[in-house]
Amino acid sequence: MVDSNRPTEQSSLLDSHVESENEIDHINRPSGDETDELSNWALMAIFAGVYLGAFVVALDSTLVATLSAPISTSFNNMPLLGWLASAFFIANVASQPLAGKLTDIYGRRSGFIFANIIFAIGNLVCAFASREWVLIVGRVVAGIGGGAIPPIGAFIMSDLVPLRSRGMWQGIGNICFGVGSGLGGPFGGWINDTINWRWAFVLQIPITVAAVIIVAWIVKIPTRETQRSKIKRVDWLGASLLVSSLTLLLLGLNAGGNMLQWKSPLVLVALLLSAVLLLLFVIVEARYAVEPILPVHFLLARTAASVCLVNWFMSMARFGLLFYAPMYFQVLGYSATESGLRLIPESVAICVTSISCGLIMRTTGRYYLLSVFMQVVFISGLASVSTLSLGTPAWAPFIYLFVAGMGFSGMITTTVIALIASVEQEHQAVITSTSYAFRGTGSVLGITIASAVFQNVLKPQLRARLDGVPDAANLISRIEKNLEIIHKLPASLQNEVSKAYMTAFRAVFLTLLGFAVVGMIAGSFMKEHVLHKKLSRRPSN
Repeated sequence: MVDSNRPTEQSSLLDSHVESENEIDHINRPSGDETDELSNWALMAIFAGVYLGAFVVALDSTLVATLSAPISTSFNNMPLLGWLASAFFIANVASQPLAGKLTDIYGRRSGFIFANIIFAIGNLVCAFASREWVLIVGRVVAGIGGGAIPPIGAFIMSDLVPLRSRGMWQGIGNICFGVGSGLGGPFGGWINDTINWRWAFVLQIPITVAAVIIVAWIVKIPTRETQRSKIKRVDWLGASLLVSSLTLLLLGLNAGGNMLQWKSPLVLVALLLSAVLLLLFVIVEARYAVEPILPVHFLLARTAASVCLVNWFMSMARFGLLFYAPMYFQVLGYSATESGLRLIPESVAICVTSISCGLIMRTTGRYYLLSVFMQVVFISGLASVSTLSLGTPAWAPFIYLFVAGMGFSGMITTTVIALIASVEQEHQAVITSTSYAFRGTGSVLGITIASAVFQNVLKPQLRARLDGVPDAANLISRIEKNLEIIHKLPASLQNEVSKAYMTAFRAVFLTLLGFAVVGMIAGSFMKEHVLHKKLSRRPSN
């Protein structure tokens, strides 16, 4: 049993984050039997389907990031870019926090299979979309399924793997995620350049089907709830309020300064209603929800609050970067394929860092200093990205994105272990869902705020640099809707337009850097907890 003098999760945020020397000794003491858990071979067979699901979701994320500009251009609607990402992540926010409770009731296997099927249906809708709104609906459907796949995989892992070994298996999963991220960009770009972007959605479906078959055949974890009537206790109201709040926020931020003036009644009402619904969501979660999707009492705990906030802010930074880096490359004149290839360094870094951090935590039983270091690395990468310009050497973005990928991957791997170690085993699914909800909302807000910053900086820059050009208003409108027009302009105009884009990109990247710095400050408050070697969390003799 852990020393009773160990600080509790209700301790002041200003207390020391390190446990007593006796406790650190306890963490590092060798154990006796590791209990008769499943063998590594059995776990590998089970996780094959889980990791394949993570792979295809990661593939989709960088694939769509790379194809956002070509897709928006094909519909002659560049503002659509922000919606392609945000629609997916808003749906993630709805499904991720509900995944824990629903799979407690209906089972992990059923939940994983259902999520993959929904994800495949959403991709099919996107592939055959003839209008913008149909494409957005497809991204929402895919987001519902794609949002649930990673957390359900995490629940399966928590059900089967002791906490001390969790980092290693999480690292292997992140390698699959990294490989998917690395292949998504060049794969999507190649499909767009050789066939058509629609096929990029179609070709994800066979991979999803394979994941379903493997999990249906092998994964057999009993359900935790015996009464399916407990579905009534699922927090549907809370999920609806949160999604509605985020949707209105997205509408207000995307329209403000872009389609409408910031003082427009529609923008102001959307932002005000978003704030009101968010307040109602917090009240419902704190006072009325029987099974809240965002358990406020957990967030009063120091490590849980710290981890959720660092995940929130750094997801804002990472996903904003993921969607605007390919556009930067395309403004420089690279094709969609070439832009996608330039995202590979980040994915390679995810693979290397995840397994390395997992092994370090398994060996040392500690995560705090490693997590802080990885957050510093992520900030360093973003700071480097913010210096990108038209004259930046071609090799530099590879290094900058590699460093950013290292930092983000290490942060995710270490903080998920910190979060799970801070709660009792029966609360793992709920608190893991909560962390995914913070990542999801962070992703939505990061892309939305980045889009708002980009549009509000780009427009004035274009007006200033094209002042005096005949029919400038029409030209600016065409440039905003179709990125490919830049490279068809005369050399002098092309240079001015590219400079306007560079100014907007720098504003975006500096904004993302600010998010990451705030995230690191929040992350510094987490504590060091015992990483148990046994699935039962009983101390070793």
